[in-house]
Amino acid sequence: MTLADILAPMPPERFFAEYYDQQPLHLPGAAEKFAHVLDWAGINRLLGMTHIWSERSLKVVLDSTTIPAAQYSQSAMSRDGATALQPIPAKVQEWVARGASVVMNDVDSLTPGLAGVSNALEGAGLGKAQANIYISWQSHKAFHAHYDTHDVWAVQVEGEKTWNIWEGRAEWPVAHAIFRGQPQEFHEKSKGALRFKAHLKKGDLLYLPRGWYHDALAEAPNSVHIAYGVHAAMGVDFMGLLTERAFHEAEFRKPLPRQDGSAAAKYALTQRAALLGQRIGEWSRDPKFLQAVENFLAHYRYERGGYDLLAARGAAPAAEASGAPAFRVRPNVKTVRRGADYGLRTEMGILPISAQEVEAAAWIITQPSITEASLALACPGANAAALIEKLSAAEILLPA
Repeated sequence: MTLADILAPMPPERFFAEYYDQQPLHLPGAAEKFAHVLDWAGINRLLGMTHIWSERSLKVVLDSTTIPAAQYSQSAMSRDGATALQPIPAKVQEWVARGASVVMNDVDSLTPGLAGVSNALEGAGLGKAQANIYISWQSHKAFHAHYDTHDVWAVQVEGEKTWNIWEGRAEWPVAHAIFRGQPQEFHEKSKGALRFKAHLKKGDLLYLPRGWYHDALAEAPNSVHIAYGVHAAMGVDFMGLLTERAFHEAEFRKPLPRQDGSAAAKYALTQRAALLGQRIGEWSRDPKFLQAVENFLAHYRYERGGYDLLAARGAAPAAEASGAPAFRVRPNVKTVRRGADYGLRTEMGILPISAQEVEAAAWIITQPSITEASLALACPGANAAALIEKLSAAEILLPA
């Protein structure tokens, strides 16, 4: 996936010229545009990974009030042996039944689809891209008007949601004490007049520059969007690189002139400050230092994925070594049931499947790609070869 795929049909050149860090953008898209990123089956599968969730990574919010984790979690041992509050599915679903939103934090490395968008944003040099999933229900607002300290790329993957985009914009805020603790009354005064309403449907994209005031409300029975928070490198990061450079020069390691209130002491400090400032200015124009800054920006992204253990041992991946073909799943395929009959629904129609094939078919359509071996391992009771042949003939499975 690339930035061009995310912005399609808008060319990236137009986005950077007219919108990036300048103004919000609502970009409608086809319903299947982000179908590979996440769907309800994927959400349930992620939530079912009980031990990866804690009071920090999974939150429940009802009508703008965050529910204490103790009210939907229990103390348990995490995978790394630490005690944590882990969500109880029944308790979470009780809150959901009352209209509570579910927020799943730090999900950008959990599936290939989720990682694909982050990688595309980072690959375009926009900064470090972290993702949260927001699941909400009609007429229940999770958050009041606010701004974020990073750019927001909201990808609507299920349902519909209306966003209020206000005129107000905080001046490039950062996650620092000077921007924390501002009361809601301050935000209500600062958000300004309504700029426009963005009604996001499945497949739509909303871009909000850092600091732009917004709030949102689910309009359809449900809504799921993934908010990719993109943290760009800033001037303070440049200062950090200068600080690292300074440790290599003795003048910056010397103590500053002691101050005793005398004119001589003040003069010594003035002279020393001028010398240090001069050296910083020289570094800022030094091609070698600027090359280091370029390298820093080129690698300003999160590390995620990238494992190939067989390749590390000098062997080909299992599917390649055996010559077994791999398949990808056509986007936007759903299981359906009518009475005692089952099927897989695509844009081309419904493919009938037997009751014995339902479990395996449901597993297949949640995977980014499969092989006959992976299907047989996941669903031992299925006739893997026959089912793959059937779904391939119906073009539900395509060559990877």
